[in-house]
Amino acid sequence: MADPQRTQPHRAQPHRAQPHGAEPHRAAPYRVALVAFPGIRAFDVSVITEVWGTDRTDRGAPAFDLRRVAADPATPVPLRGGLTLHADRALSWLRRADLVVVPGLDDHLTPAPAPVLDALRRAHAHGTPLAALCGGAFTLAQAGLLDGRRAITHWNLIDLLRTHHPQVHVVPDALFLEDDNIWTAAGTAAGIDLCLHLVRRSHGAEAAATIARSMVTAPFRTGGQAQFIEHPTPHADRDADTLAAVREHALRHLHEPLTVAGLAARAGMAPRTFARHFTAATGTTPLRWLLDQRLAAAQKLLERTDLPMPEVARRAGFGSEVTMRQHFASRLATSPRAYRAAFGTGGSNPIAR
Repeated sequence: MADPQRTQPHRAQPHRAQPHGAEPHRAAPYRVALVAFPGIRAFDVSVITEVWGTDRTDRGAPAFDLRRVAADPATPVPLRGGLTLHADRALSWLRRADLVVVPGLDDHLTPAPAPVLDALRRAHAHGTPLAALCGGAFTLAQAGLLDGRRAITHWNLIDLLRTHHPQVHVVPDALFLEDDNIWTAAGTAAGIDLCLHLVRRSHGAEAAATIARSMVTAPFRTGGQAQFIEHPTPHADRDADTLAAVREHALRHLHEPLTVAGLAARAGMAPRTFARHFTAATGTTPLRWLLDQRLAAAQKLLERTDLPMPEVARRAGFGSEVTMRQHFASRLATSPRAYRAAFGTGGSNPIAR
């Protein structure tokens, strides 16, 4: 499977700190359209609203302009549980959006109104990134936007999506993925992961971490992880505690050489046993997890400090700038220098690691 995070969506200008004493420059808010129609899930509406509809600029987060967009803004959109959503923009606002997000559905075969499908097709043709949470993939599939493309949905809906939309290349196991500027996500918590990932890609890791802290959720879960992880026995729970301690140790020592054998020894397991239990507990392999954490550490250092590239590579555990540059290119489709230029705020006090 190709890397689900490689192609980058359209980026807004990053939020940047201003020099002391300078008149603050307010960049235009990043415009996000929540597409509303009868049948969308209240939970997904809440996730989208929590990520992009809450003002956190006092904590250094970027400014967002979230609009609830519907075919008829004058007609309230009913949601399950007696809730009602009031749209504030017509579908024509999608032309102005930097990102369009489609919530999941209570009934996954709910037909979206024809004007909604037409507007989604126009937005994609215009080059606007589209993101669908959980069963929202069915809405994009109805619009024909997933034909011939890779997509994911909740693990329990994969066969249903394949049956009703056989032209879609349904990926059996991922948290979220992208194909041709169209993002899809698995169920419930994976929608949060995708939303935070889209913030990270458009505004940087620190902005995503600020929002994640406010939501009291994990700031970094990669799209290629398994959706469904079982811990069926108390023994498995004890293993999970041991593995959590190993991961914590690794995070404190990312700048040091770390091997699967060394981590397995710390867990008191044989390397093969350790790798098997690690993958079962996290949904990814030890080496893939280490690479993800090192990339995240390098992103933070590039955003927060003016450290030279070789020192960033050393502190993040890549060993050399060349190695770090190769991993940035393969996983993030950019270079460390380009990432710093886009998201760096610098600082005279490097972050201790």
